[in-house]
Amino acid sequence: MTTAIPPRPEPPPGVGATTAPARRPQAESYVPWKPGLLPFLLPLAVILVFCFWSYQPGGGALNWVLSVVWSLPVIGSVVGMQGAVLMRRRARQLRRLPPPSPAVHDALLVVVPTVGRRDTYPALRRSVESYVRHLPAYFPSLRVDIVTEEGCEAADAIAALARSLPRVRVVEVPAAYRTRNGTRFKARANQYSHELRIAEGEARDDVWVLHMDDDTAVGPDTAAAMAQFVNRQRRAGAKAKHLAQGILTYPRENAVSRFTWLADAVRPADDIARFRAITGSGTPIAGLHGELLLIRASIEARIGWDFGPKAIVEDAQLALNFSQRYPGRSDWFAGRCYGASPASVRDFVKQRERWAWGLVGLVFNRTIKLRYRAFLGMCVATWALGPLQHVGFVLLVAWATGTVNTSPVSMVIAVLWAINFAYVVWCYWEGLRLNAHASAGGRRRWWEPPVVLLLIPLFSLIEGWGGLRGFIRFVRREENKFVVIAKPA
Repeated sequence: MTTAIPPRPEPPPGVGATTAPARRPQAESYVPWKPGLLPFLLPLAVILVFCFWSYQPGGGALNWVLSVVWSLPVIGSVVGMQGAVLMRRRARQLRRLPPPSPAVHDALLVVVPTVGRRDTYPALRRSVESYVRHLPAYFPSLRVDIVTEEGCEAADAIAALARSLPRVRVVEVPAAYRTRNGTRFKARANQYSHELRIAEGEARDDVWVLHMDDDTAVGPDTAAAMAQFVNRQRRAGAKAKHLAQGILTYPRENAVSRFTWLADAVRPADDIARFRAITGSGTPIAGLHGELLLIRASIEARIGWDFGPKAIVEDAQLALNFSQRYPGRSDWFAGRCYGASPASVRDFVKQRERWAWGLVGLVFNRTIKLRYRAFLGMCVATWALGPLQHVGFVLLVAWATGTVNTSPVSMVIAVLWAINFAYVVWCYWEGLRLNAHASAGGRRRWWEPPVVLLLIPLFSLIEGWGGLRGFIRFVRREENKFVVIAKPA
């Protein structure tokens, strides 16, 4: 078991590892991603031409309802494309810079909470092995903490894994442990780990905490991008950032179901679009992922994870609390992490349901100022209403009511619709490209782009169904549940 990180001398010693100075890793391991704009502009042009050709003003009830609900996502669409443009600019800047150097003046703690079931252990092992393999080259001072419940099902296997790898220790959350506010689930484990770091004297400015899920691995590009970010903050002085996040991708070889893998193309696209724009602008009001979340240990110590018994989207709640206390102090980096899509459609819906359930509760959380909840609330409302906005449902209602014309009440509204539909196409196209690039071979297979485009209506229905179920559970005031789906190896 490794020891706590000591106060930083110059030059800094490694944590549970060699004290030899780190060498610069090979530059070829770090290639910033540059999203395309043509997959948005081309569908936008086609949809606009169709709208101008087919538009007939409508003034019925359905026309007015559609004019509102199909226009709601436009703010998120515009913000997302702004993020894509900003990422292209950042990629050009990064490619002109020298290769990232190791972060020799800062320490990195990787925190990996796990439910510790046998069906989640293979993915945990894959992830932890990647941290030990790739991170030390850029972070000589490194430790990996596997945080699990006392007496969990896979406790023996997890302990053996920690013994077999350097820089890894197991942190067991005692069964009797209770937080002051009664926080449960993953946030409780994060709070225990957080309190342990404070007790061990590791809640310092020169210590960074990387929060990862137990099925999410890293690569050389992840380590390089994080080191570049950390070194940049050391030079930034009073303007330094305290939190950052990168891109979550899903390699094809990690997928059990090819259908859910294609459906998850939307998630990395969200990272290079909406999250790039919002988190990268300094204030993460759109929330955060629970993985590839890099935060300064001293800042995390002031916020904590003790959000109360209803917290099931602790990452998003941390983001909004951070936004209130440290506006303008977050950033975004171009490194990727490598997760796995749900193993089945059922797990896919359960995952989305939990997210929506927790996010709706967070939107109504009055301990957070309204201006920090507003954008998230708009996004969640659009998500929860998804099935009622679906084109299939709209056509069914039009048929039932004898409505022939489903055009909006103004041509201006049709332009907003075109932006939204083109953005959805862009998300699945670029997200698929990102996931394929993160996979073995690094390319899309010839049939994947047309299939993912044809399946967008079905994917959006499944996404919306999960969102609507989460909203219904919140309205019915059901007891919060933190559902952990099986994790592919």
